[in-house]
Amino acid sequence: MVLARPEVGPGAPARGPARGPGGAGRRTAVRLGLMALPLAFFAVFFAYPVASIVSRGLKDGGQWQLSRMGEVVTDPAIGHVLWFTTWQAAASTALTLALALPGAYAFARFDFPGKRTLRAVVTVPFVLPTVVVGSAFLALLGRGGLLDEWWGVRLDTTVWAILLAHVFFNYAVVVRTVGGLWAQLDPRQEEAARVLGAGRFTAWRRVTLPALAPAVAAAALMVFLFTFTSFGVVQILGGPRYATLEVEIYQQTAQMLDLPTAAVLTLLQFVAVAALLAVHAWTVRRREATLRLVDPARTARRPRGAAEWAFLASVLAVVAVLILAPLVVLVLRSFDGPDGFGLSFYRALASADGNGGTFVVAPLEAIGNSLAYGLAATAIAVVIGGLAAAALTRREGRLVRGFDALLMLPLGTSAVTVGFGFLISLDEPPLDLRASWILVPLAQALVGVPFVVRTVLPVLRAVDVRLREAAAVLGASPLRAWREVDLPLVGRALGVAAGFAFAVSLGEFGATVFIARPDSPTLPVAVARLLGRPGELTYGQAMGLSTILMLVCAAALLVLERIRTDRTGEF
Repeated sequence: MVLARPEVGPGAPARGPARGPGGAGRRTAVRLGLMALPLAFFAVFFAYPVASIVSRGLKDGGQWQLSRMGEVVTDPAIGHVLWFTTWQAAASTALTLALALPGAYAFARFDFPGKRTLRAVVTVPFVLPTVVVGSAFLALLGRGGLLDEWWGVRLDTTVWAILLAHVFFNYAVVVRTVGGLWAQLDPRQEEAARVLGAGRFTAWRRVTLPALAPAVAAAALMVFLFTFTSFGVVQILGGPRYATLEVEIYQQTAQMLDLPTAAVLTLLQFVAVAALLAVHAWTVRRREATLRLVDPARTARRPRGAAEWAFLASVLAVVAVLILAPLVVLVLRSFDGPDGFGLSFYRALASADGNGGTFVVAPLEAIGNSLAYGLAATAIAVVIGGLAAAALTRREGRLVRGFDALLMLPLGTSAVTVGFGFLISLDEPPLDLRASWILVPLAQALVGVPFVVRTVLPVLRAVDVRLREAAAVLGASPLRAWREVDLPLVGRALGVAAGFAFAVSLGEFGATVFIARPDSPTLPVAVARLLGRPGELTYGQAMGLSTILMLVCAAALLVLERIRTDRTGEF
């Protein structure tokens, strides 16, 4: 389809997109049509399972037992869990900002060899399963770990291991969210302030910091959200002493079978997450509305002088110690077998008899399972997320803001609740899916959809609306205008979104641990099961599977960095 400049003037035909009430009505109808499938998907596979488990927990004989809420909230043990969940999230957020903001500046303002590859490397932890993150820090900080061998120091089962693992996991959130905006701020504004007599720090505080504040707030809220709902990291590294709300929900559901307590905790976490997401949405809207940005290619330069090179070296040193060291130690542990350095752990993965009865199939089959589930989940997430992003292209209206917030809820809602909710709600025709393989991809797609939306939406909003209007003037239907105008422009963003959804789907653990069948485990579930059994062989196999999953995620991200053009966004 060729787009021509529309005719103007008194003799031009009276064609074009209607701007009156009728045109507004059609636009609303198109938007509601785009929302229909995502809303149905979230209603059936998110709201219904969560509501089912909460209802089953708080109903007795068909009557609501709301008094249970007061009993749970006033329980001292639950109060301790709530307090630890909140303060460790706050401490993790502060520590992450302190260590990652210098990195955000370095990636935004400096151009240095290997920058693109390193940017992908620092993102690897974010898409790794939390059980793999826990495995990496066990290999570094736990019994027989690097610190234990060199200095006799163990940090596992301490809060420091949890905090460091959270920084490792969320470093990329700050680098991408803050660094992506920082790279687009015009440095000439700060230079102008210095010409007028302001010192370097004063110019940064008065010019750059106010512009960055919404991005810093958004990154801090996301880090707080991810650490507030932390599950695998705390379960593996915290030992019996520490538990977040998510860990407590898992224990109450899977171990104690106390659904009323789990239901109350789920509601508490849901309210807290909804409040965080509301504040996060406000900071994002403020950032979008108040800044004039420039091409990032115009702001990055080579470091100048000894001070800037020393600063860059310090950032790279933090990345090496905090990000690379746990990953390298994880790989080394996977080769350090009972007979010396070799492939003994990897060979054991090919046998169902060499893991102490942990699996009914060879652990190596988890690789194929994860890839198949991940591809299916990616397809679902791209379709649902793509339609949702198209519906959100126009910013105005409470309907849009509410729909946007709904799409983010799975990132903060208890994955344990969603997984267990799948088991107890999707058990009757026409939704009797408990024995179906599609159940795992559906749970994984819930987590992938927000990443698709956040990757595609900025590109869709950047499309010049006059191109769509010109297509409409030439007689194109809304569907054809989208196919001919928007799709070619956002094709690369869809590829990036699919890559992120695939990597995140591979690492989903909280819900999958409930619904993955014993004969079809995913990689994260296999790692968790191996870590839960004693013995050097199962520990080494867990390190081997974790290494394989890390390499798959790293390869996916390296490909994404090569095709990605937009350096902004939430992730």
